[in-house]
Order: sequence, then C-alpha cells, then structure tokens
Amino acid sequence: MRDTRGQVSRMGTRTGERSRTAADRPTPQRRPEFAHLTLPQLRTYRRALTTEEGRVSYWRRLIQARMDLLADSMGPEDGHALDRVRGLLAEVRSPGRTALVQIVPVDDVPPLPDLEGLWAREVPHGDTAAAEALRRDLGFAELQLSAYRAALHRRLADATGELIARYHENPALALTALPAQPATV
Repeated sequence: MRDTRGQVSRMGTRTGERSRTAADRPTPQRRPEFAHLTLPQLRTYRRALTTEEGRVSYWRRLIQARMDLLADSMGPEDGHALDRVRGLLAEVRSPGRTALVQIVPVDDVPPLPDLEGLWAREVPHGDTAAAEALRRDLGFAELQLSAYRAALHRRLADATGELIARYHENPALALTALPAQPATV
C-alpha cells in the first residue's frame, strides 16, 4: 500500500478510489429493434456483422494499397506491379450488406463506392491527370468505407449489448452458445 497521493494500493486501485462492483454497473437493457429476433437469429446477425466488418476492413486495405501502388507506379518504373497485385488481391463482393439490411433496417449505413470499378480502373503510365483523378476517387472511397465500418461497429455494439441483456435476464441462455457435446457410447 502506498500513500494517498494517487498511488496504487495493494488492492490494485488508487488510494481513495473504490473498485467498481457489479452493483455499480448499469443493468443491460434490451433494445426494441431486436425484439423480433430469436436468440439464434441475433447470434447469426452478430456473426454477419462481424463478417461484413472483416470484408470492409479488407476493402479499405485494398484501397489504401491501391493508393500506394498508384503513387509508386507514377515513378520511373513501368507500373506493372499494379497489374500483378490486382489479380492476387481481387475479391468478389458477396451480398452480405443486403442481408444485414433485411435483418435490422438501417438508417446509419452510408452508400458504398463501386469498389471493383476502382480496383480495376487502369491509369496509363505517365498520365498524371488520370492518376490524380483515381487518387481522389480512391480517397473518397476510403472515407465511405470508413463511415460504413463505423456504422457496422455501432450495430455490432448494439447487437452485443442485446445479447448481454438477454444473458443477464436468463444466464442459462449463454450455455446454448456452446457447441453440443457428442454423445458417448
């Protein structure tokens, strides 16, 4: 234990502060927008959000990489690095976003850019005007993806909060998330 000038005591809290207990935390509250979902549907929705967030993060990295490659290709090299990388990193977008909108209506999800078009757009070597236009479009797409990703994070937090509220009401529900044990003979 240390003195009272904000030093850490043996209990791991600053002197003069008390540790947070379960009684100090607010009770998790259910959200009406999830009332129509069963627990398995809510879990599926949350997994879909997590998958979509991974896809959006991937596309953001691709857009950022394309911006870097664009800057590099305008140098003295012949610009073939972009052609080699484009084929390696291309991904076909799945209808994940549409599925998310059907589960819980969205009002905070911004429009997404034409990612495949941006990724596939060719810039003739040395054409600085076309390179600048693509750089500008890539920058705007990165902003749109960032806004969409932030909306996904909010929705993921809301779905997680709903799960916590349901588990708080009935802790036994958490056990249903565990994989079923195989029957022993």
